[in-house]
Amino acid sequence: MRNSGRTVREAVAVFDDVDSLEAAVEDLKAAGFADEDLSMLAGHDTVEAKLGHRYERVEELEDEPDAPRKAFVSLKDVRERETWVMSSLTFLPTLIAAGTVVASAGAVAAAIAGTAVAGATLGTALAHWMDRRHAQWLQEQLDRGGILLWVRTPDEAKERQAIDILTRYSTHDVHVHAIPVRDA
Repeated sequence: MRNSGRTVREAVAVFDDVDSLEAAVEDLKAAGFADEDLSMLAGHDTVEAKLGHRYERVEELEDEPDAPRKAFVSLKDVRERETWVMSSLTFLPTLIAAGTVVASAGAVAAAIAGTAVAGATLGTALAHWMDRRHAQWLQEQLDRGGILLWVRTPDEAKERQAIDILTRYSTHDVHVHAIPVRDA
């Protein structure tokens, strides 16, 4: 990728806890910021692989245009995904089993019902893994000084609005910067 000469302005903040981050994001969304306006630092392995060096504190990456990012995902969203995975892995085999009972003598239905139990177990394990992985990613950032959030601001009014909201919830490093736009 090469620098196009254009820049994008962003508000930046580092959060000391997940609850403050979640509250700030709720307020940002209520103020009209879209999901695609919000990004967070990727996992430390991804960051170090992309940048080619280790980092000790997230503050080192606040203004780094090449720091890999990921979309903001709230704990509520993670839990909703877990519920969806668990219910789909439980409900679908059960529905198939119910249809099979009507269509057969029941031997196949018993096998499919067993699949429903296995699906529920797999769903539970997968949901716990998703939750644990998300929590681990958040903890990695907290261990390195906080959770970094970038908010894309299309104009000065949105910039002021983002700074106001971020300042209410973040205890340090709230500022605006311009980063170069990278062309593919």
